[in-house]
Amino acid sequence: MDFFVKAVQLLLSLSILVVLHEFGHYLAARYFGIRVEKFYLFFNPWFSLFKKKIGETEWGIGWLPLGGYVKISGMIDESMDKEQLEQPIQPWEFRSKPAWQRLIVMIGGVTVNLIVGVLIYISVVFVWGEEQIHTKDLKAGLSIHPYMQKYNLRSGDNILEIGDKPVTHINDINAGLMIRNQHKLKVQHADGKVEDIVLPEGLDYEIFG
Repeated sequence: MDFFVKAVQLLLSLSILVVLHEFGHYLAARYFGIRVEKFYLFFNPWFSLFKKKIGETEWGIGWLPLGGYVKISGMIDESMDKEQLEQPIQPWEFRSKPAWQRLIVMIGGVTVNLIVGVLIYISVVFVWGEEQIHTKDLKAGLSIHPYMQKYNLRSGDNILEIGDKPVTHINDINAGLMIRNQHKLKVQHADGKVEDIVLPEGLDYEIFG
C-alpha cells in the first residue's frame, strides 16, 4: 500500500510539472496569436480518457503517461501532423510568425520550468530556512585541532571575526583560511578575553601539505 501511495504521489507531481511546462508553450503561443489546437496531459494514441473542446483548443487527458503535449497550428510537434504543413500558410499558424516569436514559443516550457524551480527553492528556504550557527552563540566554543595550539588557539575558543568580517557561519572559518587567504582572526578565549591573532602565510599548505 505504501508503494502504491508513493507511486501515485510521484505520478501526480510529474503531471503537475508536465502541465506547467506545456502551459509555457500554450501561453506564449496564445500571446502571439497562434492557434493551439490541443492541450493534453499524457499521450492519447487511438483514444483519450477525457477531452473537451473549449474555444479553438481541445483539452484532454491521454492514457499513456509519458508526458504531455500541445498541438500548435503550423508546427511539427508530438502529433507529427505533416499534412497541415502542406496547406497554405495561415496568419494564426506558428510558421507565419517571425523567428523571435517562434523561439519564445519553443522555449516557453523550459522558461516555466526554470521559474517553477526558483519558486520552489525560495519556498523551501522561506519555510524551513537554513540553520546558521554563529560562533558567538557557542557556549562551549569550538573544537580546535592540536596543530593550531601553537598559534595560541585552544578548544573552547570562539572565532568572532576573520579578515575583519564577522563570522556568520562556522563554514566561514575554513573558507576564509583555505580559500580566501584570510589570516587575521578575532578570537574570544574560554576565559572571555578577546585577542587578535594573525596566522602565518602558507598555513593552508602546512595543514594540507
